Amino acid sequence: MWDLFRPKISAYVRDGKIWMDPKSGEQIELCPWLRKEPNQDLYTCDIYYDRPEDCRSYPTSISEMIGDDCEMLEPQDIVNAKQAQKDLDKLMADSRPALEA
Repeated sequence: MWDLFRPKISAYVRDGKIWMDPKSGEQIELCPWLRKEPNQDLYTCDIYYDRPEDCRSYPTSISEMIGDDCEMLEPQDIVNAKQAQKDLDKLMADSRPALEA
């Protein structure tokens, strides 16, 4: 569908892998559609409604976010990871099943 309706997104997909550099064919380390809001520690997704399934279910756990150095991670999430996981599961309830503790 991206080929037809969102060719700018489709250009970053190659051989079933997402976020490949359209010029070099190499994997891009940071999502090309993630934008930092000016003067804030807030990131937004430029393709939120058209994002791939992997993005819809990410993140699955606080430990995954820590390992990925996720931009959405907040200092209090590291201090109280158990509560942060509960909050994350609630936030992601309509995107994926809760992580079993």
